[in-house]
Amino acid sequence: MTQCPYFGACGGCTSQHVPYELQLENKKKLIVARTKHPDVKVFSGNALSYRNRMDFIFHDSGLGFREKGKWWKIVDVAACPISDERINKLLSEIREYFKGADAFDLKKHTGTYRYAVIRVADDSCISLVLNPASSKLSEAVEKIKGYADKSSADNILITYVNPETDQSTSADYFVVKGKDVLTENYLGKQFSYSAQGFFQNNHAMAEKMHAYVHNLLKGYDNIGFCLLDLYGGVGSFGIVNASLFKSVVSVESFEGCTLSAKENITANAVDNMTALCLDAAQLKKIELPEALMVITNPPRSGMHEKTIEQLKRLKPKVIIYVSCNPDQLGKDLPKFKQYTVKSVTLFDLFPQTPHMEAVAELVLKDQVMLSSDSSQSQ
Repeated sequence: MTQCPYFGACGGCTSQHVPYELQLENKKKLIVARTKHPDVKVFSGNALSYRNRMDFIFHDSGLGFREKGKWWKIVDVAACPISDERINKLLSEIREYFKGADAFDLKKHTGTYRYAVIRVADDSCISLVLNPASSKLSEAVEKIKGYADKSSADNILITYVNPETDQSTSADYFVVKGKDVLTENYLGKQFSYSAQGFFQNNHAMAEKMHAYVHNLLKGYDNIGFCLLDLYGGVGSFGIVNASLFKSVVSVESFEGCTLSAKENITANAVDNMTALCLDAAQLKKIELPEALMVITNPPRSGMHEKTIEQLKRLKPKVIIYVSCNPDQLGKDLPKFKQYTVKSVTLFDLFPQTPHMEAVAELVLKDQVMLSSDSSQSQ
């Protein structure tokens, strides 16, 4: 028995027919198989009502998600069980106000309304994504302005995405109500990020993961060490752990994220951290001290081979590899032959789906360093 009336038709969740404890066991087995590490610890949280961002697609009958196996068909969704309840409230509001709206046709690439991207953090945000080539664009903009006056959302944006591009975010947008920045708190640190940018979609589990990584690093003798935060995003891992190190360098290739990282460094009064806008594959351009530890949090594609080669050259004493792709993690770990994989931990940020995050703790083999039991949990 599933808890979602759309399960099986909707192309989102694929595991609701599996009891949650068995989902976790299956994910653990996958991590063990990919990493060859037998003792994988598991952290989990709410199996439902956890997502703080959803991208709903406009269609002739309202809003919903793509039908399973049919990208051009939309399953109408009145409420989503894995969404934060604040998202479902805003979805209901949008469905009512924009009933009968000129929905974008996914095959013909015509029509006006494309997505309603709803995010909830300390406050709430709706980005209404429109087709700028639509003949009804002006009418849609005015209707959204009218909605903004009545909506319970704190922030409302209009975003333009070209009809030939299937995306729900863009640099081409403007604010109708509120602002274009959201804020979240991890372990007492505040992080601001763009409403058009990436941030973890499961706040509670992401905070657990941050606490775990912090405890891992706290177990080492960090005096005089620099922390390199690779694929640093808006600076969250670097800022959370800055108090443990002499210095922190965050490396991120997207300029918008780097700017947010610099603002977050200032907002959290972190005076020993620098944020650089640089592709991680160009790591050799940075001068880093020999006393070095690393957190790397790459995209699903993993780390570039040049990045891996540079890390092997730098020989950081500890590498904390945060991965959203077990297959890629399994391919990357054997490349670090100078290291012992001390621990691997699973964090289920995406219940009811096959996706997950894993944290691998790698320690340089010729180092004798004190560490606390990495099984510490929060």
